[in-house]
Amino acid sequence: MYTVWRSKLPALLLIVALFLIGLMFLAGSQPSIAPASQTPAATLFTPAVSTPTTATLALTLAPSATQTLAPSLTPSQTPSPTPESPVVFAVIGDYGTGNSSEEQVADLVKSWQPDFIITTGDNNYPSGSAKTIDATIGQFYHAYISPYKGSFGDGADQNRFFPTLGNHDWHTDGARPYLKYFTLPGNERYYDFTWGPLHFFAVDADSNEPDGVGRSSRQAEWLQARLKVAAEPWKIVYFHQPPYSSGLHGPVNWMQWPFKDWGVSAVLSGHDHDYERLILDGLVYFVNGLGGGNIYPFDNRMDGSKMRFNDDYGAMRVEATSNKIQFQFITQSGDVIDTYTIER
Repeated sequence: MYTVWRSKLPALLLIVALFLIGLMFLAGSQPSIAPASQTPAATLFTPAVSTPTTATLALTLAPSATQTLAPSLTPSQTPSPTPESPVVFAVIGDYGTGNSSEEQVADLVKSWQPDFIITTGDNNYPSGSAKTIDATIGQFYHAYISPYKGSFGDGADQNRFFPTLGNHDWHTDGARPYLKYFTLPGNERYYDFTWGPLHFFAVDADSNEPDGVGRSSRQAEWLQARLKVAAEPWKIVYFHQPPYSSGLHGPVNWMQWPFKDWGVSAVLSGHDHDYERLILDGLVYFVNGLGGGNIYPFDNRMDGSKMRFNDDYGAMRVEATSNKIQFQFITQSGDVIDTYTIER
């Protein structure tokens, strides 16, 4: 038996030795594995302790703040103001002949598609008769008149024709045909109206005016009072007989009112069948009488006369905004003879 055990002892010792070596190997392998496993762990942990980027902060700390702040970072845009549409009106004078010259001027005026038309008198030659008034006015301008009672077509839905009395309009029955033909504000002989940035004052400059024509007349008192309360940027006074003119009739003294002192922006008249622009004491005066009647020669040139024309028929085209008003005289063939601009 001893012999048997002795013969197996080496094998048993070998087994024990291998077992002990295995235990030692297992115990010693951990230090060698740990460093390899620690390296990835440190790498994965680094983002958690590092300083986040701006994008990380936005997403992690305050996603709603990013959405709230974004609009404030974009410059706000103020809407552009809507441009002011200019008012365009036409001025005709000494036109009421019913002839081809009046027709050509009327065609010119209508080609501008003006908002309205004003006149500087002598609307109905030769004597202001009821028999001729529709042929001399309504034939060419009925589309601007309301109510229109003549026979040349439809009138306007709103009155867009604002005349003043001339000496020829007074020749028949105290201007009754004229007063009956038109429906105008006030007493219809002198009146005012507004259109956009413009305030118009139609004055009767004829010596037949019941309320007088001198600077101390009842009519002049009316004008001064109305001008005083007018709030519009442009105040336009218009009538027939010119206070200043280099034309055949010349200046009419009784109409030399203190327009500038009363706050007037421009004065328009007719009577002399020509075109003239004068500047006196800083105020512009226009003579516009080339609407259809026989053309007159110029007489003595007045001081302050800046532009004179009598080679063709024509009318004035005026365009106005709150800041600027431009006056042009244009011939029936389309030539621009004179341009004058006032800016505020």
